[in-house]
Amino acid sequence: MWRNVWAVVRREYLQRVRSRWFVAATIGGPLFMAALFVVPAYFAARDESASRELAVIDGTNVLYERVALRLEEAGWSVSEQRWHADVVTELRGAAAAGEIGGFVLLDELTLETGEAILYTTERPSTVRHFSMRSAIARAALEFQLEQRGVDAEAMLEGGELEIELLGGGGSDMEEPRFVVAYLGAFFLYMVILLYAVSVMRATLEEKTNRVVEVIISSMKPWHLMLGKILGVGAVSMTQMAIWLLAGVLLFATGLPMLVSAQPELANLADLADVLPGAGLLALFVGFFVFGFFMYSGLYAAVGAMCSSDEEAQQAQLPVMVFLIVPIVMITGVIEDPGAPLSVGLSLFPLFTPILMWGRVAGGHVPAWEIALSFALMLLTVFAIAWIAGRIYRVGILMAGKRPTLPELWRWIRAA
Repeated sequence: MWRNVWAVVRREYLQRVRSRWFVAATIGGPLFMAALFVVPAYFAARDESASRELAVIDGTNVLYERVALRLEEAGWSVSEQRWHADVVTELRGAAAAGEIGGFVLLDELTLETGEAILYTTERPSTVRHFSMRSAIARAALEFQLEQRGVDAEAMLEGGELEIELLGGGGSDMEEPRFVVAYLGAFFLYMVILLYAVSVMRATLEEKTNRVVEVIISSMKPWHLMLGKILGVGAVSMTQMAIWLLAGVLLFATGLPMLVSAQPELANLADLADVLPGAGLLALFVGFFVFGFFMYSGLYAAVGAMCSSDEEAQQAQLPVMVFLIVPIVMITGVIEDPGAPLSVGLSLFPLFTPILMWGRVAGGHVPAWEIALSFALMLLTVFAIAWIAGRIYRVGILMAGKRPTLPELWRWIRAA
């Protein structure tokens, strides 16, 4: 038995990892993500020494220290210029010669409305424009509040809203953690669908080319189905391992480079505090593996009972519903992981990989619920394998129209 299964696994694995699609997707994905970090950093770093040099003319005599502190935090190198009749002309010449990137003029209107003038040779990016405008307006507002005896720093930080949960419901999840949970769930949806459909297409291709008739003569149908599922699963794990490793390396090296080139994006570094650790990554892989086995069995059965790609596209819609529903529900589940509906939906095995991951990544999930979800998924894998194996056994050699539900039931009983 296992020699036949291994032969199919080896064939499916080698055939796919040697394909141009696999090489392009495996290498192209990390390269595309790297470009998102490297290209902005490259353009931001060009002529950085000059463009970051900024002179400030403080006509108010009270704002320079406040403004300079925040501009330096945003990445500029700031110098003060005293007001005199020819200061604007002198600084225009310095900017034209490339000695400075520009200069800012603060006056009495800045104290009243936060308005200022930036003289520069190049238009700043939207992020840099916003950070500079925010720094000047905040400095003016702090001064005005302090003149009235108000704690400006506490007020401008936005205050503090403490959350007390009544009855144990809801979630106090921070926004970065929500982003990680949602993106992880969406990634699970994509990869499970992608590789489960690959099992269906591999089955359908061999069936339509009549190659399966030769293969079945030397092994049992369910051996072939198991080999295909394990082979495609091995390909998926290889690709995911490469993507995850590239993602870790990219985040570790690319993010500091991007932040150093554009300090105004320093808040991105906060994501490092909520990224999955080793334990959470292990759970992520576990959810993917069980999700893949459940859906690959269903898609293998779909491929076996169809005779054309058009039929398979229609027949897979009921199966896709079980992947689409959790994606529709994921936002509510992440925001309120302890609600009875969230718990119930996440324990439904076909929804578990996506919804339970969303709850786990957001926190507040008891260990027994995670263990129960894996136990239920394991039972579902065997149940789907039992049903799909019988459909596969009969359908892989059948031709003609797609079977109806009563005919599928007869296939299962006959097998």
